Amino acid sequence: MDKINSLLQRHNEWRSSCINLIASENVMSPACEKLYVSDLMHRYAEGTPRKRYYRGLEYIDQIEEMVQEEFKKHFGAGFCDARPISGTLANYAAFAAISSRGDKILSLGVEHGSHVSHEKAGAAGTLGLEVGWLEYNDDCTMNAEKSCAKILEYRPRFIVIGGSVILFPQPIKELREACDKVGAKIVYDAAHVLGLIAAGMFQDPLREGADIITTSTHKTFPGPQGGVILGNVGEETQKKIQTAVFPQFSSNHHLHRMPALYGALREMQTFGKDYAGQIVKNAQALARELDNLGFNVLAKERGFTRSHQVLVNCGQPGSGGVAAEALERANIILNKNIIPGDGIDPRHPRGIRIGVQEMTRFGMKEDAMKQIAEFIKRVVLDKENPETVGKEVVAFRAAFQKIEYSFNG
Repeated sequence: MDKINSLLQRHNEWRSSCINLIASENVMSPACEKLYVSDLMHRYAEGTPRKRYYRGLEYIDQIEEMVQEEFKKHFGAGFCDARPISGTLANYAAFAAISSRGDKILSLGVEHGSHVSHEKAGAAGTLGLEVGWLEYNDDCTMNAEKSCAKILEYRPRFIVIGGSVILFPQPIKELREACDKVGAKIVYDAAHVLGLIAAGMFQDPLREGADIITTSTHKTFPGPQGGVILGNVGEETQKKIQTAVFPQFSSNHHLHRMPALYGALREMQTFGKDYAGQIVKNAQALARELDNLGFNVLAKERGFTRSHQVLVNCGQPGSGGVAAEALERANIILNKNIIPGDGIDPRHPRGIRIGVQEMTRFGMKEDAMKQIAEFIKRVVLDKENPETVGKEVVAFRAAFQKIEYSFNG
């Protein structure tokens, strides 16, 4: 126990002194952490509320129903399943419910931001789906006209948009008409931008024509790690989704997530516009400053980003990984990432992906983003000793320790 406690303490101390720019992470508020740690973490609840295979679930059923009803109301959905324990499992369940082995689908492709679960290497391939790719412009936006033509030619069972890299809203309305002509559904993977959507700061997928939203709940939406499926689909499809969630892809669904998930949604309802608005301001400020300092920041002609993410081309194949490793030694945490032109091999990308949602939640604003850009420049472009820069990072981060935009704020 001493060893594990020591490792945990060292991790907690280190990460609280780092600038965390991983685009797929966030932190819960102390209020939500209190809801997260409870007796529910010991319990099982296979099935749906009131239709369980276990007993002792009177209060758990009520909690899960509250979560699902609040999500339906907030996102304008007729259906919600909050049981998936990750965004990937939400994708598995949704894909399985609306397709059969051998069906064709269209995704963004990994060069343009699709999650691995949308591709042959992930859920789509495991389910036996044939994956093609939608069309993109050089400015990191989808080419709606060419993508619609691709839909009409390819005749997919569904298309999946959104994903791991999403700088700008997707042209759902334009794609809807083409999908209707071939009977294709639209799945919007909102994992990264759910918080922005919840706050009305990005786009409204269901109102714009998406059939299903799949999502995780711990990126721009600052809840517990897990997944949700939302949609406006018929009863038959709803039942297929529920069956796919359990028993096909999971058993117990980690019940202690539910109260914290409800709390996170209530926080977004109260503080979301301010939080999401500052996220976008910070991402744009960071991108502009990196550009000013000499970095090749993607989508400059479009204003860099309208989400929490910034993409940077570091130059040569493999340079993204070199930059990310050096920055970690300076206590700046981000990830290497494929960018357009890299192909589909994820091992030696030129890019780095930066997300500002967690540091925004710790109270950082535009001036802090400029300082972060300077730290990154000193490590990546100026080749300063990362450990030297890292000491300054620790001192800088010390001023940002309180979680904002929460009921504890």
